[in-house]
Amino acid sequence: MEFSAQQIAGFLNGTIEGDPNVKVSNFSKIEEGKPGTLTFLANLKYAHHIYNTEASIVLVNNDFKPEQPIRATLVKVENAYAALAMLLNLVEQSKSKKKGVDSTAFIAASATVSDDCYVGNFAYIGEGVIMGKNCMVYPHAYIGDHVTVGDNCVFYPHATVYENCTIGNNCIFHAGSVIGADGFGFAPEGETYKKIPQLGNVIIEDDVEIGANTTIDRAVMDSTIIRRGVKLDNLVQIAHNVEVGENTVMAAQVGIAGSVKIGKHCMFGGQVGLAGHIHVTDHVSFGAQAGVISDVKEATTLLGAPAINAKNFMRSSAIFNRLPDIYRSLGQMQREIEQLKKEINKQ
Repeated sequence: MEFSAQQIAGFLNGTIEGDPNVKVSNFSKIEEGKPGTLTFLANLKYAHHIYNTEASIVLVNNDFKPEQPIRATLVKVENAYAALAMLLNLVEQSKSKKKGVDSTAFIAASATVSDDCYVGNFAYIGEGVIMGKNCMVYPHAYIGDHVTVGDNCVFYPHATVYENCTIGNNCIFHAGSVIGADGFGFAPEGETYKKIPQLGNVIIEDDVEIGANTTIDRAVMDSTIIRRGVKLDNLVQIAHNVEVGENTVMAAQVGIAGSVKIGKHCMFGGQVGLAGHIHVTDHVSFGAQAGVISDVKEATTLLGAPAINAKNFMRSSAIFNRLPDIYRSLGQMQREIEQLKKEINKQ
């Protein structure tokens, strides 16, 4: 598909600086721009690339002011990054979508699957499943017994949903994600461990996206809950009876231990770990590899392990780098003090 700068500006409610008739048919990074492509500038760290890019159209923020001539046509918008997302979604929606039920797929007789759903090769839909409109179940995906699925959900290959889980509308489950596996529950019995049955389920609300190979464990009792708008990256582990608040996002390899309660609009960097049974309030940000062992009661940014206030962590890091010098200075001071004591005692 091909779009002109005029069409793109109209769709985004933007303004044009340059040729309104120039056309693009693909996207590119600003530093690797090619003729006939659209790129964007949201981070001024990359601003120097805009003067040399070969891309035909560049999305920029309204307040961007070039310091030298630019060959590309500029489309100015309120938020270049958000505008790019809108265009990418437009292209995604224009793609032809798979339809129908493959002859090798299994759908239990007691399952209810809307006629407009796609079910691919060797996909499995169990007893009593209720699946809403316009869902896509790719090859080898597994939807266990008595799972309820809303409208417009996508299950990529080998996504697995265990029995009795509930999924809202507009959710995406990437390849290898596992929803509703047993939580890690074992009771010590002498020198062995006895499995504690995990009898609860997982509830996933609307507009949630789950990354590849991410796992969300079912509750011991009641439910593990992923609230509306949550986005989880690849390789995230959510343990049993956790609750993740609305619009919280987690980068890869985050690990949340059992019975943690996380508020709304929190942000987790990669490899953050939370100890069990703690509570995190709304609007908390965790830097990469933060280790959290106690409740977080105020909206803040935390770094380090154990995690502390980000500013204090930066100050501590600066001191840490100087510890060898400080240690040598302390050793020198101690030797000087000992020498002074000897001299005083001689008098």
